[in-house]
Amino acid sequence: MTVLLEKRRLIVSPGLVPAQQRREDKFGHPKEVDADLTIGLINNMPDSALKATERQFMRLLRQAAGDVRIDFHVFSLASVNRSQSAKGRIEGQYTDIAELDRLPIDGLIVTGAEPHTPSLDDEAYWRDLTGIIDWAKDNTRSTIWSCLAAHAAVLHLDGIERERLETKCSGVYDCTAASAHWLTNGLAAPFKIAHSRLNELRADDLAAKGYQLLSRSLRGSVDSFAKNFGSEFIFFQGHPEYEALSLEREYLRDIARFLAGERDRYPGIPVGYFDADTEQRLIAFASRAQSERRPALIAELPERTLRDDIATGAAANVMFRNWIGFLAAPARAAAPEASL
Repeated sequence: MTVLLEKRRLIVSPGLVPAQQRREDKFGHPKEVDADLTIGLINNMPDSALKATERQFMRLLRQAAGDVRIDFHVFSLASVNRSQSAKGRIEGQYTDIAELDRLPIDGLIVTGAEPHTPSLDDEAYWRDLTGIIDWAKDNTRSTIWSCLAAHAAVLHLDGIERERLETKCSGVYDCTAASAHWLTNGLAAPFKIAHSRLNELRADDLAAKGYQLLSRSLRGSVDSFAKNFGSEFIFFQGHPEYEALSLEREYLRDIARFLAGERDRYPGIPVGYFDADTEQRLIAFASRAQSERRPALIAELPERTLRDDIATGAAANVMFRNWIGFLAAPARAAAPEASL
């Protein structure tokens, strides 16, 4: 499968190859190509997760594509606050968001940004993000809204307010399909999805506005849901794209913020993620950290081992394969072979 980045380079993980190879690969249609798709990622994740998010979604698309060739474009909202180094990466390797309207986008993926205000509609990027939501209804075949972007989208589209959780939902949760839908075809039951969020959308609120619940955790919370707005909108409350160490990085970041006095509460251990021995060591460290609160203590974190059964990305591979199949269906139906 070929994944192309619009701004000068063909991305072949993990390296980059010259622009000339990109042009030849893009326009030289190999016989085995089943369909061509243009997919965009609007990457609004925090600077620390910017590169990882690119990598995670490119990996999923590469594994899911089969004989479909994907022209992959990465964007970011200019109104998301960035460091100078992140701005340099975006300016050098991302497509300008102003170019979105000229591209024949089949599928779009939109990630959330780290919130800075209690209400999403007070965020600096709110107007830009709602503009993307409205644009996607008329200009994509399907759009995936990830985590905070899902919360923002349903607030804008149907006025559904998220609810603050007493404690952060963080961990790898067993989930199961809640209704028949092409996105969840072929998923084993239960399947595991990483979640990392401070807020919750309730199933009853979504159902009342016509959303189809696709999957939920065995603990009862909503995992994914969908609604057609002309474009088939898919919403993930969790992060099926996360790699094995993604939750650990977030957990360590939150510990460091607590030790530095940047957050009031010590973070909970991600659910279903570390093995039993690691959990006991982390519980002991948490007690120490709350009594000896100082930034340098982060260097004394105990060694950590993940559980053997977290199965990161397995469900995402199935869902993204189904999503690519949905996006490619019109091109396949229009192919000359289809009329024979």
